Amino acid sequence: MLPPAARLTRSQDFGLVVRRGRRAGRPRLVVHVLKPDVPTLDSSKVGFVVSKAVGNSVVRHRVYRRLRHVVRPVLAEMPPGTLVVVRALAPAAEASSSELAADFSSALRKVLR
Repeated sequence: MLPPAARLTRSQDFGLVVRRGRRAGRPRLVVHVLKPDVPTLDSSKVGFVVSKAVGNSVVRHRVYRRLRHVVRPVLAEMPPGTLVVVRALAPAAEASSSELAADFSSALRKVLR
């Protein structure tokens, strides 16, 4: 579970990150990252988008749990105030945790360059 301070919950925040942030796509997911313009002490936050295109409720929640497990250790290493949105694509339903982790780390490296 992610602590409440590390979660994106407002629709406006999701929209801001998707519109103004940098994006990197991989076969199973897309990562959007918005770094703060000025240094801040706020913690980094992450939000997940797992649509019905991924599968039924059981499949979507399984993908969400796997992504949350992949992102949790990386979140603490990000610059303070960074906002991240991870959008799962349909192939994520059949992906293993290691495949999701590889896609996430690859996309994150590209965006944070």
